[in-house]
Amino acid sequence: MGSGVIFRGHTPEQPPPDIADALASAASRLGSFGRHFIWFAEVTSTNDVAAMLAETGAAEGTVVSAEAQTAGRGRLGRVWISPPMAGLYVSLLLRPPVHVAQLVTIAAGAAVSEGIEAATGLNTGVKWPNDVHVSGRKVAGILAEAGTSGDGGQHVVLGFGINVMPAAYPPDIARRATSVEGELGRQVDRGAVLSECLAAFATHYECLRAHEHPQVLDAWRRRASTSLGRPVEWDANGSLHRGFAEDLDERGALLVRTDRGVERVISGEVRWI
Repeated sequence: MGSGVIFRGHTPEQPPPDIADALASAASRLGSFGRHFIWFAEVTSTNDVAAMLAETGAAEGTVVSAEAQTAGRGRLGRVWISPPMAGLYVSLLLRPPVHVAQLVTIAAGAAVSEGIEAATGLNTGVKWPNDVHVSGRKVAGILAEAGTSGDGGQHVVLGFGINVMPAAYPPDIARRATSVEGELGRQVDRGAVLSECLAAFATHYECLRAHEHPQVLDAWRRRASTSLGRPVEWDANGSLHRGFAEDLDERGALLVRTDRGVERVISGEVRWI
């Protein structure tokens, strides 16, 4: 921080006091995610910066966060609106073994939901594969991107964005989005939200590394009680499929009960009806 290193025209800065103080208070619970924290006033995308760091050998657990993003993105190439002072935009650099990599998005969904509740009291849920929601409206999203580092090793950049404060979104997004403060009707400590999300993810990530994935899957299921059992539809092989979301399998795929039996959905967009 403040080292003079420039990432596509942006220089790291000291994090604001509310962020720095919260991370310091939670340091003992953050594991590797409390050792290397990089803050920007603005970047194109925190995932882009974390990927650049991964390619140059940065340590697992490096956290990149920004006050605003000019080119934030979500799944399937969608834009993630990231206005200044309205949210938390965070990316984690992971170097997981294969058995861990396939479940990091599931672990992150449970962690972000748990972290928001621990810091604010707001009851949130998850929708497969990467949404955290309140009463059907999205309050946070997750994007995991795999890559190859300069030494040939594999890495995963795990990004999450949390709508902390109400903001002016385009109409199509405003209908589907909400914010933590908008739901609670009061201000919240964004530093506490960030530190609790990181602490929760540190716990779930260690469970995955220790081959204790059933604990992580169960944590996600507890957060999905309002979405499992609901009708869904998705496109596959050029046709529309419909069924009822039933469960996750051991690899994090969504199991959907259809007229043809239980189908395993591993990618693409699932629309909750």
